[in-house]
Amino acid sequence: MDITPQIPSGRQVVQAYGNGSFRVSGQAYRGSVLIFPDRTLTWPVTAMAEVGEASLEPVRAAGGEVELLLLGCGGAMAPIPASLRAWLKSAGIVVEVMDTGAACRTYNVLLAEARRVAAALIAVG
Repeated sequence: MDITPQIPSGRQVVQAYGNGSFRVSGQAYRGSVLIFPDRTLTWPVTAMAEVGEASLEPVRAAGGEVELLLLGCGGAMAPIPASLRAWLKSAGIVVEVMDTGAACRTYNVLLAEARRVAAALIAVG
C-alpha cells in the first residue's frame, strides 16, 4: 500500500536532508533554507545563535501566507528567546522548534494537509 502523501503540483516538498544540504522538489540547496509552500530560499544561518528577527524577516513578511513556522535547529532541539516567539506571534505566526529532521518530516505532512506552513531549516552534517 502506497502511503505517500498527495502533494499538489508546484508545492515545495523536502525530499532529503543531510551532509550540509537539502533536496527540495528536485532542486539541491547547499546550507540552510527557508521553505514556503511555493518557494525555497537559501538562508544564511548556520547555528541557532544566528536565528533572530533579521534572519526570520522573510517569514514574517509573508503575512497571512504562513500561520505556522517549523524551526529546524540542526542536530538537536534548542530554545528560542520568548521575545522572538512574541515577535512572530504578533504577525499571526506560531513557531514550533524541533531538530531539523523532525521539522522536515513535519513540514511535508502539514503541506499535504494544505496547512499554511513554512520551515526554517538549519543544515545538518
